[in-house]
Amino acid sequence: MRDIGPYSNYRLTVRLELANKPGIFARVAALLAEEQANLGAVDLVSATKTRMIRDMTFDVRNEEHGEKVVTRLGELPDVTVLSASDRIFLLHLGGKIRVEGKYPIRTRNVLSMVYTPGVGRVSRAIAQDKSKVYTFTCKSNSVAVVSDGSAVLGLGNLGPEAALPVMEGKVMLFKELAGIDAWPICVSTQEPDEIVKIVQGIAPGFGGINLEDISAPRCFEIEQKLKQSLDIPVMHDDQHGTAVVLLAALTNALRVTGKQLGQVRIVVNGLGAAGTACCRMLLAAGAAHVLGCDKEGIILCGEAEQLRACRTDLRACFTRDSPKGTLRDALKGADVFIGLSVGNVVTAADLDLMAPDRIVFALANPDPEVSPEIGVTHSAIFATGRSDYPNQINNALAFPGIFRGAIDVQASEINEAMKLAAAQAIAHVIPEGTLSEDYIIPSVFDKAVVPCVARAVAAAARASGVARRRAKADDSPILE
Repeated sequence: MRDIGPYSNYRLTVRLELANKPGIFARVAALLAEEQANLGAVDLVSATKTRMIRDMTFDVRNEEHGEKVVTRLGELPDVTVLSASDRIFLLHLGGKIRVEGKYPIRTRNVLSMVYTPGVGRVSRAIAQDKSKVYTFTCKSNSVAVVSDGSAVLGLGNLGPEAALPVMEGKVMLFKELAGIDAWPICVSTQEPDEIVKIVQGIAPGFGGINLEDISAPRCFEIEQKLKQSLDIPVMHDDQHGTAVVLLAALTNALRVTGKQLGQVRIVVNGLGAAGTACCRMLLAAGAAHVLGCDKEGIILCGEAEQLRACRTDLRACFTRDSPKGTLRDALKGADVFIGLSVGNVVTAADLDLMAPDRIVFALANPDPEVSPEIGVTHSAIFATGRSDYPNQINNALAFPGIFRGAIDVQASEINEAMKLAAAQAIAHVIPEGTLSEDYIIPSVFDKAVVPCVARAVAAAARASGVARRRAKADDSPILE
């Protein structure tokens, strides 16, 4: 697999035809410097005595900036712009994934075994004992990533076609991080019952179902109906992946600040799919003081035991018609702020209302609830959902290991105990002695994460009685 180089969201590669004489390239480089376009690779494609063709790669701030730079390059004397390509779009040409067989088919003998007539014997064996589908097919290592495109990233309802490149990226992470063969399934309906029926229809071919980018509140109904009707793990990652990683990060943040989960006051702003799931997870983990806010203000509050008792349907406890105060009211004396809403809704003055050694997780993307420049100076620990600041809360820390552990033991579901175990496993990847304000959550590239999470999830599945197969150390390279 090729290395695609350092990350940039706006990276252009421009092919230029230049007059082959002194000073022309310097003129191009000077223009890029003037425009503050960060020059990267420069490749010579061809050269003659009078002309040369070069490919130049550089980073720009955004699409408009890129168009301006390319236009100005074309206006330079003795310079012709032959083409301009956005590297992100180039990476997506033809899609990012493909299917490859495990065995080459080069002889009639092999063909007759992998397909007809030999495969018929395998089909008859599975028909007699359906559990053998896990042994003799890809079901034991396959996950369907299902989306209707109604909540694509933070971009809104873009539809199934626009969701497909996101789902392709998701299945790449499944394979790269956990060795799981995942498949993007983008459906052309947004009716909950129709989505449920489609997933039920394809479920025999998969060992698990990952629901993705499905808007609230429909996502709650869809997930619940699928969990009730299927005997394979089903998880809406936007809800539970976020909640697991958030709990892991908060566990370590509390270790750094010397506070206890059962004693701190927590404010969650944004009670959509992720926010509601995070409240449920915090309550399940032992949080005793949780306030939930939405645009109406404080709409979730009450005694911990009362909230914990109804956490399976926490939305029933929302008081949207009679909010108990504003977000600013909720922040007074709070120890922890968790933002899963929209950008720039919290100010420095708001943070100063909180308790000392405050923990602030501003997870809205691309703009956090409070600017990082303010957040890092007005909190003891600050985290975002972005990769350009320390302490990134990233779902990719959770879902690969959760599904790896669940399908390795053929779990019938992903339950609360398994998610809590995953959160603790992620948290404890970081040794006690290396925790700090800027290091409360491991990197998605830390190779210890997935095996630790998978082992913890598999153990929790067995302990809670939903595992149908005992995972052994030599069953999967992930669990070694």
